[in-house]
Formats: sequence, C-alpha cells, structure tokens
Amino acid sequence: MECISVFDMLKIGVGPSSSHTLGPWRAAERWIAELEEQNVFDNVQHIKVHLYGSLCLTGKGHATDIAVVMGLLGTDPETVDIDSIAGSIDRIKAENQLNFGGKRTIPFSFQNDILFKKEFLPFHANGMLFEATLNTGDVISETYYSIGGGFVVKEERTHAKENKETFKAFPHPVKTGNELLEHCSSQNKSISMIVMENELSLRTEPEIDKGIARIWDTMLECMYVGCHTEGKLPGGLNVKRRAFEIHQKLKGDVPYSNPQEWLESIRDTEVKFRQIIKWVSCFALSVNEVNASLGRVVTAPTNGSAGVIPAVLMYYMVIENHDADFDDVKQFLLVASEVGSIFKKGATISAAMGGCQAEIGVSSAMAAAGLTELMGGSPEQVLIAAEIAMEHHLGLTCDPIGGLVQVPCIERNAMGAIKAINAAELALDTDPKDCKVPLDKVVNTMWETAKDMSSKYKETSEGGLAVGVFLSDC
Repeated sequence: MECISVFDMLKIGVGPSSSHTLGPWRAAERWIAELEEQNVFDNVQHIKVHLYGSLCLTGKGHATDIAVVMGLLGTDPETVDIDSIAGSIDRIKAENQLNFGGKRTIPFSFQNDILFKKEFLPFHANGMLFEATLNTGDVISETYYSIGGGFVVKEERTHAKENKETFKAFPHPVKTGNELLEHCSSQNKSISMIVMENELSLRTEPEIDKGIARIWDTMLECMYVGCHTEGKLPGGLNVKRRAFEIHQKLKGDVPYSNPQEWLESIRDTEVKFRQIIKWVSCFALSVNEVNASLGRVVTAPTNGSAGVIPAVLMYYMVIENHDADFDDVKQFLLVASEVGSIFKKGATISAAMGGCQAEIGVSSAMAAAGLTELMGGSPEQVLIAAEIAMEHHLGLTCDPIGGLVQVPCIERNAMGAIKAINAAELALDTDPKDCKVPLDKVVNTMWETAKDMSSKYKETSEGGLAVGVFLSDC
C-alpha cells in the first residue's frame, strides 16, 4: 500500500505553484541525476525542455520556465537564495549559456530551448519532456509528470489518475478514512499517535521533530514576511498586497523584532470576534502573497493553498490556546498530513486534474482535521471535520486570471481557513452516530466531480474568471 509521510505532504519550496513551479524544478534536478547515473551527463551538448498541457497554458504565469531553469542550474528550492533567482535568470538570458547542474557550461536559449506545447500528454495534464543532444549526435529524452504538491513521477504504475510512489511499508498502513479509524480503534490511540508511529518507521523522533520544526519555522517566517511587506505583486495584474495594511491595523503596540516575538505579541493583543476573522484572513493572505512573489513557502498540500494550514494553526495558538507550543504544532501537522494523504490516494491534490477543490478544498479539510484533534475531538470527529470542509468546496474551479496564482487564489486561502475553523466547530458538536456523509464518500465524490469537470476549469485559464475578467479590467 502507498505510504506517504508528513514530509511528502508538507514540503518546503519556492512559489507560486507546487505543480507548476516546485514539481518542474524537482523534475529538472531528477533528470540531471539520472543523466549522471547513466554516465552521459558530461556528453550533453545541448538541451531542450518541452512543457505540455497545463504547464504550457499557465506556465509563464506560474513561473514554470524559471523553475525548470533553476532546476537545470542544480539549485535546491529548499535552500536557494530567493533574491538570487532573478539575477540567475537575467544572466542566462544575456549570455545564452547555462551552468548545467552547476558543473559545466553549455549553450542555452531561454526563448528557444523552452518550448510551450498546448497538447496534453495522456497520463497527466502537467507533462514535461527533457531532451538532450549528446556529443555523438544521439538525442535522448525523458518525460516526467508533476502530479500536484511537488510530487513528480515518470510513468503510470497502478492507477489511471496518478502514479503511486512506493515507500517503506508503514506499521499502520492507511488508504482510506475507515482504515485510519480502524487503527485508532484497535490501538486505542489518536490519529496523531498512529501517524507518529508510522513516521517512526522511517526516521528517528529527533529527526521527525527537527523536520517538523523546520516546516513550522518556514510557515511562521512566511507569515511574518507577508505581514511586513507592502507594494504590488509581480506578474502584470498589479495586485496590491493587503496583508501589510490589515496587519498594521491589527497588531497593536507590543514591540517585537523576529517571527517568534511577533507571535507572542499577537497573543498579548486583545482580540474580538470580528478581529479574529481579520487575523485569520491576514495570516492566510500573507502566505500566499509571499508565494505569488516566488517566495519560500510550505506546500500544504500545494503552494496555491499554502496559506490555509498556517493560518488555522496560528488561530489555535493566538485565540484558542495561548500556551500552545511545539507539541501542539507537531500534533496538528501530523493529523493534517494524514488527511491530505487520504485525498491524494483516493482522489487528487492537483488543480490541473481536479480544479481548486483539489487544492483549497483539501487544505481546508487538512486544517479542519488538525484543529479538531487539538481541540479535543475524537478520531471520528476529526474525519467529520475534514468531510465538512471538503463538502463545501466540492466543484470549486481553478481559473487563475492571467495564469497567475493571485486572483482568485490568494483570497481563496482566507476563505478556506475560515471554513476549516467552522468545520472543526461543527464537528466538535456532532455525534459521530449522526454523521450522514463519511470522509471516504466525499473523497470519492471529489474525484468523480473532478473527472466530470470541464478541462477549461482545471488550471488552464481557459474558463471562468480567467476569461470573464480581462487583464485590462484589473
């Protein structure tokens, strides 16, 4: 059975899109590694990259071409200096040369060697082909698919909708919500405990804690940067950053100088009901404004939906429990990642396959689940919260204006976070015996809805707001 770790569902990367930016970046890195394994890397004289389907239709707005080139340079999206990206791209465009894998210089034309092709490859909407001409004159190529959340695969193995990566078997294998509840019942343990035992089969507890701490630090840093950066977002839509002004009106007079002190200062601020909504929205907007600026975020489960989980987690730490600490963060993220993996296994987390229900809907379900367990919900109530959150995102289309992950994407994170909190509250007041729609039913329904959805509403910018609102209107 497919085993997906918390660190597969929550990845650190560069915006604006996990499927269109992080995935292609990782695919380029993977291709270079495979060329080296085949002992042909040093024989490569020229390369071309072909971007298909959704990667073509919204690729430039999603910085797919930039991401591919950064991957070809051998840089890592987790550690690359964000401020160096623009200079690297400008240098390649000016010199028509690329430091391939960071090891050797080859000719490369940004304009002519990245080819955008509207046709869709049969396996997935996000297909890309890397082609290399060797010094012998032979041409070799490899095709990859970015299937959402930064996951990259080469070919179909077990299911028509997505490749299934195989990892080491977990002691508590889970594919569905029902299976997860069975493990909880038989072991008399919470969902977070079951997930933690699975993680311990892959790495030590200190390694797990270090990884989760890095994820949370990245989320907190991202919110901090977003709340303290004003101006307009890049890309031509001239979208004004709103988190800065909202934050200025809310923050009060408590001094701080870093993200952790900032968090404590918010906890010291008296917050009323209307301000709660504003704070949650501010947190979500801040993350996705950073994401839209090619900043570093955590895919949760995607870049386009990266703001929901940190916003809801901050809500818990600021509003529900001022004593919340790393253990609460860890518990929340373990639960959230498991719910996300259930959606990935049973449906999709790729907007190019399922519309925005696959991104904001899944992230809202993940956040609702994590919050519910932290607030004392049973495993059954945790899954009820996830179901409620997704149920009210079913059918949500992905129709980014100008192919940019800005409108309506950024606001949708705020709406997804608010829905997650509401779903958790409803679930906590629900007797599991009265639940009419189990999580597994809504997962299946989401996938059936995705298959029925017109392709123009699946991250192609060929329908919905993307054609109903012209760039000149903005």
